[in-house]
Amino acid sequence: MTSRQLPLPKRFSVAMTEEAYGRLRALHQTYWLSNNYLLTVLLEHLDEFADPAKLDAVFKTFIAEYGAPSPTPGATPGKGMGSGAKKRS
Repeated sequence: MTSRQLPLPKRFSVAMTEEAYGRLRALHQTYWLSNNYLLTVLLEHLDEFADPAKLDAVFKTFIAEYGAPSPTPGATPGKGMGSGAKKRS
């Protein structure tokens, strides 16, 4: 079987906590995939392994502790980070 490479266009750089980066590196040591592939697999298949109610609770707890960033002026609701939407002049 011939393996092929999944094309991953560069979208954004990521900053993360030391704990999150450590977990990403541990996944790398297990599966030998790049950070880009690891994050792609995790996010594309999130519904297959994350309980929606628990995920919602984790996000709400995080937002309660750290807050949520203010929306960018002129941004369309629901068209946030990574949507590719740009403000038109």
